[in-house]
Amino acid sequence: MSTIRLEQVAGNDIGLKAALIDAYLPTGDVEDHGRTFFKAVSADDRIVGFSGVERCGDDFLLRSVVVLPDHRGQNLGGALVEQTLAGLGRDGDVFLATTSAALFFARMGFSEVQRDSVPAAVLATRQLSSICPSSATIMRLTRPPT
Repeated sequence: MSTIRLEQVAGNDIGLKAALIDAYLPTGDVEDHGRTFFKAVSADDRIVGFSGVERCGDDFLLRSVVVLPDHRGQNLGGALVEQTLAGLGRDGDVFLATTSAALFFARMGFSEVQRDSVPAAVLATRQLSSICPSSATIMRLTRPPT
């Protein structure tokens, strides 16, 4: 897997917002309290992507995972998810919502779950309660990424 390092960025980071907009990912709540975002930096100090997490009680919502277009197809998405998850420790479950990347996240150890099995604190996030369409696939990490 490719080598990257994560550096924390603020929700109002221009690069983060531009990457999310370009990838058709929501930006409406990225500046809200309780979200942590990262830029992925390559060994040669180029920004190659972004990711984010939101604490939801005892659980987490993985969000805003995007690899910049010039760096796609290099296994960076997997590295980005793996490093983001590694920073969470082992407490609680990790959920996500996606409209287009369920197969990718399934390869990363996530499985689809029904909305009624998702903890209330995760469902109460703006991401799941109002931003993502109700047709979004909700997934939970069931095993570490391979």
